[in-house]
Amino acid sequence: MEPVTVNTLKKFDALKNVPDNQLQWLIDNSIVHLLQDGEHLTVQGEPLAGPHFIITGRLLIYLTQNGITREIAIQGAGDITGYLPYSRGVVATVSSHPIGGELQVMSFPTERIREMVRDQFELTQALVHVMSNRVREFTALQQQNEKMMALGKLSAGLAHELNNPASAIVRDSVSLIEHLRAEPKTFKKVIAIQMDTRQVDALNEELFKVLAVKERPRLTLKEKTKLEEELTDWLDDHEVENSYEVAENFADFNFGIHVLETFGKHIPVNYYSPVFNWISSLLVTERMVADIQESSRRIADLVSSVKTFTHMDRGTDKQYADIHTGIRNTLTMLGHKIRKSNITLVKDFDETLPPVKALIGELNQVWTNLIDNALDAMEPNNKGTLTIKTERDRHFVQVFIVDDGPGISDDIKSRIFDPFFTTKEMGKGTGMGLEVVQRIVHQHKGSIKVQSIPGKTEFIVCFPIDG
Repeated sequence: MEPVTVNTLKKFDALKNVPDNQLQWLIDNSIVHLLQDGEHLTVQGEPLAGPHFIITGRLLIYLTQNGITREIAIQGAGDITGYLPYSRGVVATVSSHPIGGELQVMSFPTERIREMVRDQFELTQALVHVMSNRVREFTALQQQNEKMMALGKLSAGLAHELNNPASAIVRDSVSLIEHLRAEPKTFKKVIAIQMDTRQVDALNEELFKVLAVKERPRLTLKEKTKLEEELTDWLDDHEVENSYEVAENFADFNFGIHVLETFGKHIPVNYYSPVFNWISSLLVTERMVADIQESSRRIADLVSSVKTFTHMDRGTDKQYADIHTGIRNTLTMLGHKIRKSNITLVKDFDETLPPVKALIGELNQVWTNLIDNALDAMEPNNKGTLTIKTERDRHFVQVFIVDDGPGISDDIKSRIFDPFFTTKEMGKGTGMGLEVVQRIVHQHKGSIKVQSIPGKTEFIVCFPIDG
């Protein structure tokens, strides 16, 4: 084992300006030991010890979240890790162990940190500088991790949102192909019909007139069944083939008996069957195409929501935009989670609010974190009410996000915006969500407050309308 001297510690970048007598004091009051492969220097979740000064060897530092282990860094000779002066952390947030052989470490007893701070100024100053660098680097890593976790949640929600319309397009397109393959048989019957131009034009006019009606009353199951029976009876009376199938298609378009009688005025009686079957075939095609259009529109709307939500087509400067657009897009992204948790959504928007000047993409992170946290709070009850309200307060806009979950206890309410603080179980939260929210709101010269009692938790975000 290599002896540790003042010259050894002078090779540490962080300690090179520390007086020799203070370095000797550090050596005299520390313990030098060797760690082998498989032995841990720190264990995530256990009390944090140190500081530790790596003399020789390499140390792997890693973080485990959601059952996944991620490498954070590899440290070597000249690096300092573990507990540092003025650190607020008392529990290790990462694990570490030697890699590639032996690790020689000099460890200072944590319980004597106060003595170091009192008597060894330059040494304390050097270690505080190490701590500030470590906090900055680890915070950046956790913020990136928070963004990745949020992206994962949105991706899962989008997968569910896109699956339904995409599946509908595939299903309807296959059905449409099968339907069109059967058209020659219908065409053969239609081509044999002998109708004059006046009758054909009148029939087409009536058909397009009926199809042009877009707002049709929604029928209950009982009402639709009754209509189908009436249509079937009328078609049977006029010897129309496939009467039940034709009646079912006509009922989907709210065709009443009066519509059939209007058509009948322009059709020779002996051609009722082929013409009404031909009209039925047109309606089936019309319905399938309409379903494909609607599904395609939903996918286009989702893609548009994602684009607006991430603000990918804008610069990094503040822009004037409707704040409600970002909130609505966030709700679209989290739509699956809202439905899955049986959440009733109440939107109380002040639509007279002028456009606000803000970093819209950053604000969308605020809405995502606050709404997602509210949904998580209500999840255990498998139901709840999420209320989102906007209002103007002179030169400011206020956004209220309210849930009826169990609330936030008074003993932790003052800590919820602290970095790395989380009430979620190990692996489910980074503790950076609300810290990120507060940082973004402050970046917009605004404020965020929380009021909570059992059954009502309210986050209030306030910031200037003109940035």
